[in-house]
Amino acid sequence: MILQKLKKDAEAKLGEKIEEAVITVPAYFDDSQRQATRNAGEIAGFKVKRIINEPTAAALAYGFNKKKDEVVAVYDYGGGTFDISILEITGGGADEQSIMVKSTDGDHHLGGEDIDQEIIKWIGSEYKKQSGVDVTKDELALQRLKEAAEKAKHELSTTLESEINLPFITSGADGPQHLLMKLTRAKLEELAADLIKRSIDITKRAVEASGYNVSQIQEVILVGGQTRMPAIIEAVKQFFNKEPNRSINPDEVVALGAAIQAGIFQGDVKD
Repeated sequence: MILQKLKKDAEAKLGEKIEEAVITVPAYFDDSQRQATRNAGEIAGFKVKRIINEPTAAALAYGFNKKKDEVVAVYDYGGGTFDISILEITGGGADEQSIMVKSTDGDHHLGGEDIDQEIIKWIGSEYKKQSGVDVTKDELALQRLKEAAEKAKHELSTTLESEINLPFITSGADGPQHLLMKLTRAKLEELAADLIKRSIDITKRAVEASGYNVSQIQEVILVGGQTRMPAIIEAVKQFFNKEPNRSINPDEVVALGAAIQAGIFQGDVKD
């Protein structure tokens, strides 16, 4: 249904029928999961040209296939999942080059969502200290908290403090109650520290499994919206001892790589 909706939206935007698709999947998907994704594409009305790995697509978007041999780490911290892949890129020419996944690891229950949850818990406990009311028990208030937590998190990628302001969050004996507090970047980093560390521990495991050591990895690319967080950029930089590459919008880099793959099939993209 998701693929059908994407097909419809793209057709409406382009004003033409779309018959074929390149679809990306996580590198850890096994054959049956890849086949299921392919089947879903066919049911949605696509002729599925190829299923490609997300980290491979990210590497294509960055044009690493054009260079000579290279070892690339793709650190992908998304909304719901975390993945790390070590890729080996060989051969300069279009005909003999290949992008091999040497190792992949991850946690399918670790993502930006978990950082949001930590913020919600913090707001809830702070507010309870102030007002004596536990707003996390109220479904409607919780939904507003969730939106506010995510908004504050986004703001703290570019500012050092963010105001959380939720008027009429609940009502007490004295009438309506408001919630107003500040969240600093330092506090957010403290709340997220364990979650970031978990991703680095998994990264270390993937590097060990790849047969390379950290100093042999020439490029690190960041994928997924959560990698906009300064603390994550810093943690990745510390681990790999190099500045990670984030010149392409981390939300779009995988889709962009899939589009490049499609362009190669159609002969629009050379090499």
